Amino acid sequence: MPLVDIELIEGVFDKAQKQEMIRKVTAAMIEVEGEAMRGVTWVRVHEVASGEWAIGGKPLTTADVKALQQT
Repeated sequence: MPLVDIELIEGVFDKAQKQEMIRKVTAAMIEVEGEAMRGVTWVRVHEVASGEWAIGGKPLTTADVKALQQT
């Protein structure tokens, strides 16, 4: 049974966007694994608090990610 975890910085994506991610990741797994796996494919969305995720030693905040989305 596939289990896919998606980790995001909290406050960047709204509920509809997270649901779309779940649908699309599930669809991608079904494309690889076959339709019989749809009912047993788990997708979990975890949100990490703003500032508790870092790249290259620099913490990222929700505002940082939203600024990146604008470019």
